[in-house]
Amino acid sequence: MLAILFAGCQPEEFTPDENLLYGKWVINNTEFWRYNSDHTGSTWDERDSVYEWEAQLFTWELEGAQLTQYHKMENSSAVVPKTYTVVSLTKEELQYEDYYGNIKTFSRR
Repeated sequence: MLAILFAGCQPEEFTPDENLLYGKWVINNTEFWRYNSDHTGSTWDERDSVYEWEAQLFTWELEGAQLTQYHKMENSSAVVPKTYTVVSLTKEELQYEDYYGNIKTFSRR
């Protein structure tokens, strides 16, 4: 009797290139996210008549595929972390998944 065993193949964990994240991203032509190389960032939604100079500021870190944004609340010292899993990151497209399984796809602007 000949038995052949195959080790289970696990897909390699996706590790995005942080350098590709730097810059301005947009979804739905109104919701913008900017990631700076110094790990600061900002977000604004022109649909709500909020523009870049009025943006919500945050700091961010990327560890493996986990992207965490730390949003500083304007009227308090509170910091709200938001964590996403980066699914895809290229020069032209950013895609991440939130805690609830919702995937957002951004285009570079």
